[in-house]
Amino acid sequence: MLNRRIRLLLLAPVMAGAFIAAPASLAWGAAAAAPAATCSISGVFPNGKVHLSGGGFTPGPAFLSSPTAAGRSFTIGADGGFQMLNVDNAQYTVSQGNERTECSGFKGG
Repeated sequence: MLNRRIRLLLLAPVMAGAFIAAPASLAWGAAAAAPAATCSISGVFPNGKVHLSGGGFTPGPAFLSSPTAAGRSFTIGADGGFQMLNVDNAQYTVSQGNERTECSGFKGG
């Protein structure tokens, strides 16, 4: 009987710590699992232009920039995605606040 009481006294703080730590670890895991924004460039069309598309962004204002093409403001849709047709063949970055997402698929031209 005494052994059982000692075991309970020793295990109680450990069990309580597990219940306290579990919500924190779940919250951290959920944040880590949030989808990352992506952007990609299609192949170059005969007219020398490309299509851009992206997803996983926060809906609202964004800015498209490039070292060699004109940048511009645009709006990310409610679904977190966007498409831009017939833009110059260049390397692009989508910016929202302090977040920068480089578009993959640029093949130079």
